[in-house]
Amino acid sequence: MPNLRIRIFPDPDLRLKAERVKNVGATEQKELADMASAMYLNSGVGLAATQVGIPKQLVVIDIGEGLMKLVNPVLKKEVGTEMGEEGCLSVPGECVGIKRAKKVGVDFLDESGLQSHVKAEGLLARALQHEIDHLNGKLIIDYLGPVRKLLIRARSGRKKKKVTHGAV
Repeated sequence: MPNLRIRIFPDPDLRLKAERVKNVGATEQKELADMASAMYLNSGVGLAATQVGIPKQLVVIDIGEGLMKLVNPVLKKEVGTEMGEEGCLSVPGECVGIKRAKKVGVDFLDESGLQSHVKAEGLLARALQHEIDHLNGKLIIDYLGPVRKLLIRARSGRKKKKVTHGAV
């Protein structure tokens, strides 16, 4: 069982910009598998490597249609906009309304290192944009006004619970 700890806001690791992966190898494949386990254990639909302290451009997503593993994902096309509520494993208990592209096209490498592309809309489009934000050090609270952001920061200072994965 992997021993990954999901970073909780205001952990500074969440603000790091992830580095591109030069070669997808066994290490990255294991990290992606461990990330997927952590995501499922916490009932998430997506997880970026920076959320578990891995400074690489790695993302896992499962919106109920099967696990996707993405390396170096890049938004290539955005069409339309729509508002939607988002939560985040790194900002527990908070829900934020965010305007995002309705449809997206994303280029990425798959877990074998092969160039891939996905066209998405709905929840998958939202999840892709959310996780790519994480790789750039951006959180859902960055879409809020200053007062609500301060309230969340104050509440997060009182939260001491850490999410940990591994053998008990």
